[in-house]
Amino acid sequence: MFKNKNEGKNNLCGEKIRELRLSYPTKLSQRGLADKMQLIGIDVDKNAIQRIECGKRFVTDIELKGFAEIFGVSLDRLI
Repeated sequence: MFKNKNEGKNNLCGEKIRELRLSYPTKLSQRGLADKMQLIGIDVDKNAIQRIECGKRFVTDIELKGFAEIFGVSLDRLI
């Protein structure tokens, strides 16, 4: 299988998403973030958030846009 050259991670934004989640004014849990994503029409669950944050899961462009919307940041900031 193809190995990524990004230290074995499948995304560049997972660590930043975790930082933003923990620094969110109400300190979101992974489940809370998944709920917010569901509310804006993006189907991810707590396990997907966990896998994204640790770099085990790819992130789609639509999901990336959703994270940026929830955290009020630019797409560039997530990468």
